[in-house]
Amino acid sequence: MKPFSIFALFLFLTILFYACEKKPETAGKPNIILISADDLGWSDIGCYGSEVQTPNLDKLGEGGMRFTRFHNTSKCFPSRACLLTGVYAQQSNYHQHHRNPITNAVTLGEVLQTAGYRTLWSGKHHGLENPVSRGFDRYYGLKDGACNYFNPGNQLPGEGAPARKGTPGNKRKRWWCIDSVMFHPYTPDAEDFYTTDYFTNYALDWLDEYKNDENPFFLYLAYTAPHDPLMAWPEDIAKYEDKYDEGYKAIRQKRYQKQIEMGLIDENYRLSESSYDEWGNLSDSVREDEIRKMEVYAAMIDRMDQNIGKVLKKLRETGEDENTLILFVSDNGASAEVVLLPDDSGEIGSMTRWTSLGPDWANVSNTPFRYYKNYSYEGGTNTPFIAYWPGKIEPNSFSDFPGHFIDFMATFVDLTGAEYPQVFNGQQITPMQGQSLLPVFRGKETERKNPIFWEWSDGQAAYFNSWKIVKEGRGNSWDLYNLENDPTETNNLVEKYPGKVEELEYLFEEWKEGLPEF
Repeated sequence: MKPFSIFALFLFLTILFYACEKKPETAGKPNIILISADDLGWSDIGCYGSEVQTPNLDKLGEGGMRFTRFHNTSKCFPSRACLLTGVYAQQSNYHQHHRNPITNAVTLGEVLQTAGYRTLWSGKHHGLENPVSRGFDRYYGLKDGACNYFNPGNQLPGEGAPARKGTPGNKRKRWWCIDSVMFHPYTPDAEDFYTTDYFTNYALDWLDEYKNDENPFFLYLAYTAPHDPLMAWPEDIAKYEDKYDEGYKAIRQKRYQKQIEMGLIDENYRLSESSYDEWGNLSDSVREDEIRKMEVYAAMIDRMDQNIGKVLKKLRETGEDENTLILFVSDNGASAEVVLLPDDSGEIGSMTRWTSLGPDWANVSNTPFRYYKNYSYEGGTNTPFIAYWPGKIEPNSFSDFPGHFIDFMATFVDLTGAEYPQVFNGQQITPMQGQSLLPVFRGKETERKNPIFWEWSDGQAAYFNSWKIVKEGRGNSWDLYNLENDPTETNNLVEKYPGKVEELEYLFEEWKEGLPEF
């Protein structure tokens, strides 16, 4: 054999060897996209009963699996900590505020990198650390909790002052990141800037940039919509003109009826008692403001759905649509919190006015449940959860598996073969607290192995084997509900089954005693 031929054969075998060496690490592993909304109520998207136009989320819901008993923590940053780490916020030092580093825990990015994943994050963090220091190859977005949608930074020449939380002399500046660079504040110069759009733009650019990458990707797309301030593009608001003139009761009843007709819920889901004001008792000016608020809120959800549609289109263009698991959740129930700024001006929905949804529409958004964000009742903790995976998850299927955000880590480790460490960077790591959802995705009958616990602000709760104790206010007594028979918590069984209360309270106190001290 000639020397050149020997060299060519050697080169070919060398390339083949390294290709075969690398292939088993990532071959067959799906891409993963985890999308989160912010302060989105349980009934706020079409496939969960809403009148808001969400054709892309509806496609995912109707083409995949919709969960009816999946849970967050009822508050933004502890929910995101659970989602990101697979342990309770009380175990990662994120249970009281978000100004600590993630402690005794690892992130989805750090774990998925061990399985060869390209890790991408665009959107909200609500944490101390820059995600690129915690396992993410790329990050763009708001490191803080909430910001102005059109301009999160300083006033630009020729524009009004962007509404920001704080007093007139002490407006809070928000932290923003583009990869390793942090801005405080971040003042965009693009005339078309709107956070929902730009979170998506960066995600789309990355999907293009890495489309020829041999490794699978994990994309965490964390929208701030529809968290206040209520701000939306005029063309989106115009779609919902006159949609909400009927008021709270009519919209809530229509959503509830739609949920039943589509098979999302059954007769066990009794519509909880309403807490909104009587529409007819409102003054004309208050009623006009309430209508406008909901029009803008709907427009924000609509715009988020439009952007999700762009991501789905990009997956088709890059040929990754059949090999991508897509998950969608909300970080807590709709919010009854109201922010009032003394120097607000302009129309509801504009850059210069900070407006909140308020408790009355939040009651509608969380149909059919009670209460809202910050409460450990289902209205605060039950999230719309969609799982979509072509060829793997049965289309138009439903699951009442009682899940929690802590389950994402266990699911991704199970799915990818990633390594979850006992020690990371010299720090002892809390074991995973969740349960893999893969059997549920595959349609297998699956029971919850361990209890679920909640504790945020004045709310506390524990769940196990269909039973839930919950209370609002540390000095108050427990309520008791059987969520299998009464998922909307309308029939308090505390007097009928005191032994069940004692059993769940023991589990709750045992969990509390086992938590680390920070």
